[in-house]
Amino acid sequence: MTTFAIQTHSLVKTYGTGRKQIRAVDGLSLNVPEGSIYGLLGRNSAGKTTTIRMAMGLARPTSGSIEVFGLNPAKDPERVRVLEQVGYVPEDKTLVGSLTARKLLELNRSFYPATWSDALARKVCDRLELPLDTIYPRLSLGNKTKSTLAAAIAQRSRLLILDEPTTGLDPVVMDELLRLLVEDCTAEGRTIFLSTHQLPEIEQIADHIGIMDRGKILLEGSLDDIRSSFRRLTVTGAALPAEDPSILSTKREGHATQYIVRDAPDTFAQNLQRNGAIILDAAPLSLTEIFLEVCRRSEKTEETREEVSA
Repeated sequence: MTTFAIQTHSLVKTYGTGRKQIRAVDGLSLNVPEGSIYGLLGRNSAGKTTTIRMAMGLARPTSGSIEVFGLNPAKDPERVRVLEQVGYVPEDKTLVGSLTARKLLELNRSFYPATWSDALARKVCDRLELPLDTIYPRLSLGNKTKSTLAAAIAQRSRLLILDEPTTGLDPVVMDELLRLLVEDCTAEGRTIFLSTHQLPEIEQIADHIGIMDRGKILLEGSLDDIRSSFRRLTVTGAALPAEDPSILSTKREGHATQYIVRDAPDTFAQNLQRNGAIILDAAPLSLTEIFLEVCRRSEKTEETREEVSA
């Protein structure tokens, strides 16, 4: 039986009132399996950071529910028990100006004496090339990110929540970070829940993803299952279908038609062949391509809904 590190049910978070009300999160239901690396993906203002803030107890849901290891982070004393089990890197990496990375690590160690690892802290600092004795205002954006990552990873918490953890990191350091997350976090059975725009990097390490847009979840599941349900088909033939529930998009390429299809792509291809079409090519989609197709379809659906209601 699957257990979940984070679960939300019809989660809603609004800001403002009346006509100025904004639904930052709108009926969100997601499931983050314990022990997984879960990538929460979405465009700017999709609701990712607001969801994370509710998981940390930093924002209260307007309605619906969110649980972290079965606990309600919006309710004391459960919130304290949640924070004891979570390492957190926020989107805003701002810290007190007089702090150095070394002082930050010492401070964090005092809050998590039961799980803290000095050896892991040293390993993260070495691998990410973090200067330990430079005061925070003089650190580059990338080094500010590294300092918060080192403090969170060295806690060895049951759950690691990372909001844009690659901000300012160069490709070499980003690769080291991904290796650290796989080698030292998931190897111990910990859960990683991260929000990022770095889709190619997420595709390297995540085993589950959720795609958000306009506060809603558009797609969620294991990355392998999601990739297997999308296909790019290049086809020739007469009377090819322009519409089908499986079709996300179509494009003419010379004398051929290119379909992006979702759900049962093999069945769709077999139906085309049964009607005389020739399949020239069938290729999987990258995570970036899946993300773009799903978000574009969501945008078109929203535009159609607005036109109907106008």
